[in-house]
Amino acid sequence: MNIEEIRAKLDNGQATIGSWLQLPSPDVAELMAAAGYDWIACDMEHGSFGPECLPDIFRAINCVGACPFARLPEASKVYIKMALEAGAHGLIFPMIESAEQLEKAIDLSTYPGQDKWRKNGSIADDYRGVGYCRANLFGKKFDAYRENVAPEIFIVAQIEHIRAVENLDAILAVPRLDAIMVGPYDLSGSMGLTGQFGNPEFVKVMQHISATCKKHGAIMGLHIVQPDPDALMLEIAKGCRFIAYGIDAVFLWHSAQLPDLGE
Repeated sequence: MNIEEIRAKLDNGQATIGSWLQLPSPDVAELMAAAGYDWIACDMEHGSFGPECLPDIFRAINCVGACPFARLPEASKVYIKMALEAGAHGLIFPMIESAEQLEKAIDLSTYPGQDKWRKNGSIADDYRGVGYCRANLFGKKFDAYRENVAPEIFIVAQIEHIRAVENLDAILAVPRLDAIMVGPYDLSGSMGLTGQFGNPEFVKVMQHISATCKKHGAIMGLHIVQPDPDALMLEIAKGCRFIAYGIDAVFLWHSAQLPDLGE
């Protein structure tokens, strides 16, 4: 699965389903990528991924046909470059709260001259540094990467604070945005309702996000942290189309749980 195929699914109204890595193991990454997901995201915010292990993680994801994504610790120049140069084809920006913040993050993900998405032809103050790296096979495929891969990096903004909800119309109006992804724990926490997903106030906010996405024709996304097939099907039926399903560590502790032996 590549970015073009992921976008084609979304254009056809289908959901694209990925999953989440927190364990810095190429073996785990390969197993997860072989489980049928379109994309696999390395959680650089809460996982243990450093620059030295990302290339092998992304190779493992690539080798079985899934697309490598990275959820960054923050939408900063250092982390954006680290993930892209290691070979990420999609970036998930955490804690996006305004259109301006999102536009800056996209600028930092974009080579000079590839910012035609910007409004009114304005020029970015900063941009992605240009150089040989693992993503372009250390220069061997630099031109092909610059022309065909770099302009198509999949951009996801995480909506994780009530302030982001208040600014959602402006965030969704950013032309280069591919999808949003609600971070339910942080969003509920910002409302003083951490983990209370059934609370009427939280439900109301989620309904507002969904309705605003529909108004803008934007792709609504969500992280279903606890794997539950019924919850997955429900979210797809409700209109979610960019979904992270489960986490490697959560799958492991669910399956590893010792059964009651009746002793």
